[in-house]
Amino acid sequence: MSRRRALKLLGVALAVPIAAVLLFLLSAWIGSSIPRNADWVEPATGIEIMIGDNGVHTEIVMPLITPVKDWRETFPASDLPEPYRPYTHVAVSWGEREVFLNTPTWGDLELSTAFAAAVGGDGLIHASHYVRPAPGPANRPLRLTEQQYARLVAAIEAQVPPPGDRQTYPGYAHYDVFYDAAGTYHLGNTCNQWTSDTLASAGVKTGSWAPLPGGVMKWVEKPAER
Repeated sequence: MSRRRALKLLGVALAVPIAAVLLFLLSAWIGSSIPRNADWVEPATGIEIMIGDNGVHTEIVMPLITPVKDWRETFPASDLPEPYRPYTHVAVSWGEREVFLNTPTWGDLELSTAFAAAVGGDGLIHASHYVRPAPGPANRPLRLTEQQYARLVAAIEAQVPPPGDRQTYPGYAHYDVFYDAAGTYHLGNTCNQWTSDTLASAGVKTGSWAPLPGGVMKWVEKPAER
């Protein structure tokens, strides 16, 4: 094989994955820009939740106790290494089992694990308990009516088997834990898509397809600086 032909084949080999990534990013931007519940307006009063974003993964942060739901029933602090802290909120997210359990930091993520998750993997729920989490650009407040919040609660509870009927897995720190959950993770149904779908089930305006965190957060306003 001539050097020119070898370089040409190498160029094609590099161009295909680059084109696939660019197509995915473009599709994600377009899909996340098409709203669901386009007429929704945030109410002036109600129950305040927050949408958290660590740059890769989003979560729904909720008060531990409201008139609508006491999350201690679903996510008891007794499942945590430190159950006696004065927790005020629980943050719930969904993701792929092997990625969740085997990557305490993103530096631990192996290519084989990421590829397996992209093509299909079992789901897990991640529940993190917080004490008075502060709002900010990466933890954005969002207000719901009690009826909307009840729908949000129902959507989350539908994903998690009740205590006694589920497997529990240690989290990364003293305040978090994993549980078995329904659903299959893949590129079309990512952790961020779960957040978007769960918000949509409550009637909140959000993107149609949001595989990346930016596709979720673009619909939630940053809090005003104090």
